[in-house]
Amino acid sequence: MCPRRSQAGLLLRAALAAFVLVGLSASGARAQSGGPPVTEFTLANGLHAVVIPDTRAPVVTHMVWYKVGAADEPPGKSGIAHFLEHLMFKGTAKHPMGVFSRAVAGMGGQENAFTTQDYTAFFQRVPRDKLGEVMEFEADRMTGLVLTDDIVKPELQVVLEEYNMRVANVPGARLGEQIDAALYLNHPYGKPTIGWRHEIESLTRDDALRFYQRFYTPNNAVVVVAGDVDPAEVRRLVEATYGKVAKRAEIGPRHRPQEPPPRAIRSLIYSDPRVEQPRLQREYIVPSYNTAGSGEAEALQVLAHLLGGGTNSRLYQTLVVDKKIALDASAWYTGSMLDDSQFGVDGRPRPGVSLPQFEAAIDDSIAGFLASDIPADELERAKTKMIANAVYARDSQATLARWYGTALTTGRTVADVQSWPARIRNVTAQAVHAAALKWLDKKRSVTGYLIKDTTQQQAKREKRS
Repeated sequence: MCPRRSQAGLLLRAALAAFVLVGLSASGARAQSGGPPVTEFTLANGLHAVVIPDTRAPVVTHMVWYKVGAADEPPGKSGIAHFLEHLMFKGTAKHPMGVFSRAVAGMGGQENAFTTQDYTAFFQRVPRDKLGEVMEFEADRMTGLVLTDDIVKPELQVVLEEYNMRVANVPGARLGEQIDAALYLNHPYGKPTIGWRHEIESLTRDDALRFYQRFYTPNNAVVVVAGDVDPAEVRRLVEATYGKVAKRAEIGPRHRPQEPPPRAIRSLIYSDPRVEQPRLQREYIVPSYNTAGSGEAEALQVLAHLLGGGTNSRLYQTLVVDKKIALDASAWYTGSMLDDSQFGVDGRPRPGVSLPQFEAAIDDSIAGFLASDIPADELERAKTKMIANAVYARDSQATLARWYGTALTTGRTVADVQSWPARIRNVTAQAVHAAALKWLDKKRSVTGYLIKDTTQQQAKREKRS
């Protein structure tokens, strides 16, 4: 039900990096091209709302974002944010279990939810004349959730099965889980979003209710509406539904334990008999858009594109095309985090090339990048492509809503989203080199090897003989 950092492995992480790139740029591109203005307002109870008109189809995407995720969980209760996301579908006194979902289906609509380290979000895509109805449902379950052990205990088993499907049985996800745990020595980003299995197993109804009552309140929520709507009408609907929900908790600053200065290069090996091809994945701790100095996050975003953003990137051309020692190679930057985030490089060596040899080649490629100038035309092509990709991606109404929800729950503003293209245009080659020199220090990283475990197969052969 929810995409999760560290659980779905490398593909999800790369997709998230692409999402950040697209999300932070496309709305700004739209505004620059004379698109409809974005409207935002805050209700008396503290709820923040954003409206993004998009009149190409008579539908709307309605999202409710809560500024709470896995990194906000109490110690020993990992997985409670995601577990509560599941339980939010179990009904209220006014709308018992299943009523909301059947109503959305009856409208011909879609619904879902997702949890990350920094936020939890619920959304519906429905005909525009049904917007007020789904708002009423969401406003009701913001504080009206009814939970019993008969509801909670079976759902906990559903979450454990999801853990098996997404993590326990996916070697790449296991690798990512172990890298994050090694990368973050002190910050809660080192915990998996879905939770550690032994802690998930112990979660209770009382744990869920305490977390719900602490964080699910209008002054900790952002409502985003994108679609064929009139901003004034949306405001009237928001006030008529969410405006009636009383604030029930005071939400303080989101202070998390931060990382100590990195002191050592770290590496790990994860082996599994199900691995078909070995892989290398490295993550560096780097600043996010919320924690970076002026221009640093933008430079890191451009660096990721130049270094590993497609078949024309430096890593791909060097390792796959020229040296022919890799099946693929890429780089990514996950900038949409509240606290310091990750810059990653990864790839798969060709048969006959060992992972240590592949790692040495990656290090040489990065060193070569740092030692050479970035041609002006290469830099301009990269920046132009980044912004162009964002313009194309704005055709997705749901993506329009996600851009703003992500930004507003991770410390940024509507203005930050809209100014992204101009800031990317201002990134210089010198800024990219400075970011690479400062942040791509192996002491800031963990390098993971994913390899095939042959010991079980060998044991079976010995037993048969």
